[in-house]
Amino acid sequence: MGAGIGRQILIALSILFAAILGGFVGYLLRKYLVENRIQAARERAKQILAEAETRAREIELAARDEAMRLRDRVEAELNRRRAELQRTEERLQNRLEAIERRFEQIENRERRLNQRQSQIDKRFNELQKKEETIRTELERIAGLSAEEAKAELLRMVEEETRQDMARVIRQVEAEMQEKAEEKARELITMAIERIASDHVAETTVATVPLPSDEMKGRIIGRQGRNIRAIEMCAGVDLVVDDTPEAIIISCFDPVRREVARMALNKLVQDGRIHPARIEREVNKARQEVERQIREAGEAAVIETGLQGLHPELLKLIGRLKYRTSYGQNQYYHAIETAHIAGMLAAELGADVKIAKMGGLLHDIGKAVSHEVEGPHSQVGAEIARRYGVPEKVVNIIASHHHETEAQSLEAIIVAAADAISGARPGARREALEAYIRRVTALEEIANSFEGVQQSYAIQAGRELRIIVKPEEIDDLAAIRLAKEIARKVEDNLEYPGQIKVTVIRETRSVEYAK
Repeated sequence: MGAGIGRQILIALSILFAAILGGFVGYLLRKYLVENRIQAARERAKQILAEAETRAREIELAARDEAMRLRDRVEAELNRRRAELQRTEERLQNRLEAIERRFEQIENRERRLNQRQSQIDKRFNELQKKEETIRTELERIAGLSAEEAKAELLRMVEEETRQDMARVIRQVEAEMQEKAEEKARELITMAIERIASDHVAETTVATVPLPSDEMKGRIIGRQGRNIRAIEMCAGVDLVVDDTPEAIIISCFDPVRREVARMALNKLVQDGRIHPARIEREVNKARQEVERQIREAGEAAVIETGLQGLHPELLKLIGRLKYRTSYGQNQYYHAIETAHIAGMLAAELGADVKIAKMGGLLHDIGKAVSHEVEGPHSQVGAEIARRYGVPEKVVNIIASHHHETEAQSLEAIIVAAADAISGARPGARREALEAYIRRVTALEEIANSFEGVQQSYAIQAGRELRIIVKPEEIDDLAAIRLAKEIARKVEDNLEYPGQIKVTVIRETRSVEYAK
């Protein structure tokens, strides 16, 4: 029993010792851990402090760098501003120097001008004295006072001016009334066209080519029945002569002549020629020509912008396509006259539509001139009145050759446009011999004057160009020479339109470098 108690005491003591030892070991462990934590905290604090110092140094360095960049930028801007101010100052200085030089030049020029003005004044005074002396001497020599000489000079100038005015008045009257010669030639040509004379064969005949002379016999036919059938159906004359491989159609009516030409061409191409076929082909050709006439009239009013005219007027306009005057096609002449009249009316503030209509219809009487007696202007006026054309246009048609008094500005414009279209170079033909005589006469008139070196008739005789000797003819004499030559041409020649006289005085100075 005593042994058991001793064992329990020993166990208790062992437990107590173990507890004390455990507490001491735990204390040592806690103390160790606390010290480690404190040491770690101290190390962490040192690290944070070192990082803070490093960050502060970095921020300080960045701030220094930024400050240096800002300083460099400001210094560069200041340098740029200084350079710009320096350049501006240099430009201003240069401009100031230029202004001073310019001012000095102006002052020098002013001084020279003052000196020259003084010389001019002095020279003027001397010339006045000389002029007075010369005037006195001239009065003594001429036996006339200055007033008397002035009166004589004025009388001579007035006389010459009156002559020029008379010539201008004659020219205006000629433009308004047209020249009698041109009118006479037109009337003679129309009369010749009506009677189909041999003298105007070029405007009243048409030639039809044949593949061979054997075709002439087939056209004549047995006992002449074919040629009689053609002449009867078409209303033309066929001339079968010795002209090789050709037959001539003669007729004063250009429309009938064109119908016969078309029909005969078809018959020759087909080869079957007999009276029945001749009649059919002539009828077909007549219908084709009528169609062409109608289309031509419609094309003319469309081109001139005058839609709304009576269909019969369109046919008459189309018939002008087969009519010529002095070799000028009257269809295209009418369209051209309408355009010219429209432009002139627009420039002068007149009625453009009335002027164009009058220009297009002014020669409408020529389309029936072989069917109706009387001047084509009066015939055309009656036709236009019949088909409802405005009375103003009727007066334009009747007065475009001054056979009736013009009652409007548009009538005068159309008459001028008609003359312009007919008188322009190349519009109308004249005989070669007459043309050569006219240009030769022009050059002979120019060469008859003293001081003329050469003369040329150009522009189909519508301009006379004269080259004078400069040592004999001065500038004033050249003007006077042009007037004298123009006056002599007016007095000695007859011509359509007008002739431009140009006097050229050329001075050449030649020197040789040796």
